[in-house]
Amino acid sequence: MISSSVLSRDLASSLVVFLVAIPLCLGIAVASGVPVAMGLISGIVGGLVVGLLAGSPLQVSGPAAGLAVIVFGFVEQYGAAMLGPVLIVAGLLQVLAGFLRIGSWFRAISPAVVHGMLAGIGILIILGQIHVLMGARPAAGGIENVTAMEQTFARVWGAGLTREAVALLVGLISLLAMIAWEKFRPKSLMLVPGALVGVAAGTILTVGMQLPIARVEVPSSLVESITLPTLDGFARMIEPGIIVTTLVIAVIASAETLLSSAAVDRMHDGVRTRFNKELFAQGIGNGLCGLLGALPITGVIVRSSANIQAGARTRASAVLHGVWILGLVALLPQLLAMVPLTALAAVLLVTGWRLISLHHVRHLFDHHGWVPVGIWTATVAMVVLQDLLVGVALGLALSILEILPHLRRKLAIDRLEDEESIHLDLVGVATCKDVPVLLNMLETLPEGRKITIAGTRLHYLDHTSAETLRDWLMRQKKSGRLVEIEHPPVGRHRRLKPIFERLSEEVA
Repeated sequence: MISSSVLSRDLASSLVVFLVAIPLCLGIAVASGVPVAMGLISGIVGGLVVGLLAGSPLQVSGPAAGLAVIVFGFVEQYGAAMLGPVLIVAGLLQVLAGFLRIGSWFRAISPAVVHGMLAGIGILIILGQIHVLMGARPAAGGIENVTAMEQTFARVWGAGLTREAVALLVGLISLLAMIAWEKFRPKSLMLVPGALVGVAAGTILTVGMQLPIARVEVPSSLVESITLPTLDGFARMIEPGIIVTTLVIAVIASAETLLSSAAVDRMHDGVRTRFNKELFAQGIGNGLCGLLGALPITGVIVRSSANIQAGARTRASAVLHGVWILGLVALLPQLLAMVPLTALAAVLLVTGWRLISLHHVRHLFDHHGWVPVGIWTATVAMVVLQDLLVGVALGLALSILEILPHLRRKLAIDRLEDEESIHLDLVGVATCKDVPVLLNMLETLPEGRKITIAGTRLHYLDHTSAETLRDWLMRQKKSGRLVEIEHPPVGRHRRLKPIFERLSEEVA
């Protein structure tokens, strides 16, 4: 039974998440090249369905900027109607992955590859939304968007005050309002999201001055926007390009969800994520989105962090935010129809910049040297210059190349314990392939005992395993558990001692 105080916190949090989610649902639909109704339906499913089933109770799901680039290219080539069958199959793959307990293996992907993928997507979003900011239509690829810049700018600087120039002005005002609010907002209004302020500023300016720029096209009824998949669509699922896109959406949606879940776990002291259950919930959600003709969904860190910062205590907050989206679309669709597209482009420019996450690159270099930075750079470059699949494949190949000399050696964990303490001795070599075993050991340790982690018999630790160990140590420090680190001797691999020294600093 939920107490009244917990319910009141969840209610307040759900309203905050709702205000964050609305501009993102609209903007991501626009960036995906589909009607905004598809983004709104995904937001509702992410709240009402995934919120009820999720293995991460405080995580919020919905349409994600990380998949917008993939969907845009797919819709340009195959049409929006084919998205339904693709999402149904991708959802089934996620459900299967949950049943097969594959969730933990997604965390074995190198953080350099994951953040490189997100950074590449962020750059592609920025390149595309610069065109929308000026009232033009973006192209499908990064290179195409760069080459089209001259033509878009030419329309802005035409004779007199062009419609494109007006759109750019409104977009820049929205962007500045968003940035200024994030930087200078008063403490009493900390929970009001910057994206809402930016969109509100652009909308008030557009409506107040009756500016002739493109606005959001909202259907009179959300039910009318539901497009069920057809048998012809399923018949086309054997085409190679569609098969590849289905696999890419399933893998990227799962990886982004579980990456977000791990980050959410670091933000609160409540129930930990059950990763395989979370995969199952996301699969059900994506399958339903495919059935209703909506966008793919993932667990998203922006909405999830807003949920936690607003004081959410249970999954009720995520569920209620879906109720509020449904209520707004059902009762006040005309309000959404006032929003200019250029204001949503401003929101996505900020979202794209945050995906690039340069501070993570500095962290990789400071803690692990040039190798993971090189993997990150190669992944970003290929995602932008070629496509997402090529970028991620190259990143994974380079990650394997990094640990190739150590692949045949295994990690052993010797465990000694008594009533007060547990001593874990890491023996041999720890690489990304050992992350699931390492995490399973660490996350099943009983609470209330001192933990000692010894690296005295460890010969090698790659950056994926080191970051996994670091994230776990940070959670233990936050919970107040006493953890001690024993360093390997100086004569071992030259990177081991500095890594363990930094791990010791994390728990000091």
